[in-house]
Amino acid sequence: MTQEPDDVRQAIEGELRLHDPAVRSSPSEILRLLDPEFVEVGSSGRRYTYAEMIAELPSHPGSQADGPRYEPSEITGVLLAPGLVQLTYETDFDGLRARRTSLWRKRDEETGWRMYYHQGTPVPPAADQWPCSRG
Repeated sequence: MTQEPDDVRQAIEGELRLHDPAVRSSPSEILRLLDPEFVEVGSSGRRYTYAEMIAELPSHPGSQADGPRYEPSEITGVLLAPGLVQLTYETDFDGLRARRTSLWRKRDEETGWRMYYHQGTPVPPAADQWPCSRG
């Protein structure tokens, strides 16, 4: 029996948890889900380190229960190597779309799956209407 579907499922579950405002606003929950070597290149182009994300995510957009939320769609994953899963998907946040990819790493059973890298790329409003939008 292959471990791939379960590994991908666990990475997806972690990704979806990071979209939950209750998790995003809790530094202790974020600590459980981010790898200590975490790096992000956000859809704004800004680079975030682990320490910056732990400190800033609770106040970022999408972290308040009564505010807009990141709505993920078309999430898929692939096991790249033992202990390394890549996820790709799109988000809509208050009408702004982004294409996203994350790498999830599992070093051991105790820490489990943690996000190691994340990148977001904004989708221009008319991207789906361009003749070569699939290329």
